[in-house]
Amino acid sequence: MGIVVNLTLIVLASLLFFAVGFFIGRFFLERIGTTKVLEAEERAVQVVQEAQKEANEYKDLKVTEVNQEWKKRRREFENDVTIKNNKFNQLQKQIKQKENNLKRQAQELRDSEKKIASERKDLEHQMETVTKRAGELERIIAEQNEKLESIGNLKAEEAKQMLTENMLSVARDEAAETIHQIHEEAEQQAAKVAEKTLLTAIQRVSFDQATESALSVVHIQSDELKGRIIGREGRNIKAFENTTGVDIVVDDTPEVVILSCFDPLRRELAKLTLQKLLIDGVIHPVAIEKAYEDAKKEIDDVIMTTGEETLSSLQIPDMPAELVSLIGKMKYHTVYGQNLLQHSREVAMLSGIMASELKLDAKLAKRAGLLHDIGLVLPESEEPHAVAGMKYLRKFREPRIVLNAIAAHHGDYEKESPIADLVDAANVISSSRPGARGAVTPEGHVRRLESLEEIAKGFPGVIKTYALQAGREIRVIVEGENVTDSQADVLAHDIAHKIEEEADYPGHIKVSIIREKRSVAYAK
Repeated sequence: MGIVVNLTLIVLASLLFFAVGFFIGRFFLERIGTTKVLEAEERAVQVVQEAQKEANEYKDLKVTEVNQEWKKRRREFENDVTIKNNKFNQLQKQIKQKENNLKRQAQELRDSEKKIASERKDLEHQMETVTKRAGELERIIAEQNEKLESIGNLKAEEAKQMLTENMLSVARDEAAETIHQIHEEAEQQAAKVAEKTLLTAIQRVSFDQATESALSVVHIQSDELKGRIIGREGRNIKAFENTTGVDIVVDDTPEVVILSCFDPLRRELAKLTLQKLLIDGVIHPVAIEKAYEDAKKEIDDVIMTTGEETLSSLQIPDMPAELVSLIGKMKYHTVYGQNLLQHSREVAMLSGIMASELKLDAKLAKRAGLLHDIGLVLPESEEPHAVAGMKYLRKFREPRIVLNAIAAHHGDYEKESPIADLVDAANVISSSRPGARGAVTPEGHVRRLESLEEIAKGFPGVIKTYALQAGREIRVIVEGENVTDSQADVLAHDIAHKIEEEADYPGHIKVSIIREKRSVAYAK
């Protein structure tokens, strides 16, 4: 019985312990589940906050990139607008200038018509005078024939011979006078034709100022960019100058940076490089090198485009690509401060117009005029640039007339055609006109005048020399007793020849010899 009671108690205790454990375990399980739910909720809130933070940061980054892209596009747009406005203003000036030239040419044409009408009247008057003189001559001959016939002591054959000799003598005198008059009229007419041809060519060509300096100005948006251009301890400027070979000057001038170099091509490359850096807004040595390489590719395209536009404007077809590139490179070369491409265009237009006036081949004249200084853009050679250019163009099978005109425009070869003379004349007109070449300083101009005077003083019999008209004329006073009239003519020729050999000058120089003979006597 006791055993049964003990077993019952054990079973009851076990059941009680199991029930208590069950409720206690359930309680702890509920507490643990609630804690994990709370932790999960906190973790979810944290994840949402981090995602929102990352979204805001990504949004700010994209807004910044969009703003930078917008600013970049705006700067590019403003630069394009500025360039187009400058081109528009330049076109307006050119149109206005051409309108003024057309008005002036129309007025000159009207004046020429009036002059031609006046000359026609003078010619008719001269014809009437010649007719009257012919009538008088016939009358005189008739009177002399009558006198000869009235001479009784002469035989018929003798009278006939005397009459013939008399008539021949009169005819010779008249013929000599007529020949002299025709010679003078021919020289005057030739001078008029030459003058008219030159004036017509010059009037039909619009000359622009062609002198260039060794500086280029780059405009910047604000002076704050100057600090970025300089860089820390000047590293950006050093990298820029080492890469481009151009000096960069950052001074106190507001919103301006100056590039200095005597090579126009290098200066243009440096200008494009700096403009690209300013547009990108990133300036450091690596960016400078990249911008410089991009500028080199762009300048090559500009050179080809310039050459093609030049040939198109002059209507010169069939030019090899290598020559087109050399013509484009002329844009970045100067001769005594005169842009080489502008000078070559002027020579081509002048040569073509003069050739048209003289009924010559205008196409060959323009071709020779455009290529006459091609040797200046070739690699340096010991030969003169005219000869080097002629030899280089031989491989492109240029016409013989063109090659000779190029080689002879500085006297290195003999001229073989009138076109060579036209190219030479056009070259002198383009290089010697006012405003064409600005590289001559006042000191150099004075030295040139003094050298001309010294050349003339070196001849015997010369007393004094004076260089006049900015060196275009030199007057030489000689001793009248030691230099005769014929010797004065020879002396003028010798002085001119020595000036051609020793002096460097544009155009022509007139040499005038002044000889004075004084005869003195005293009445006592």
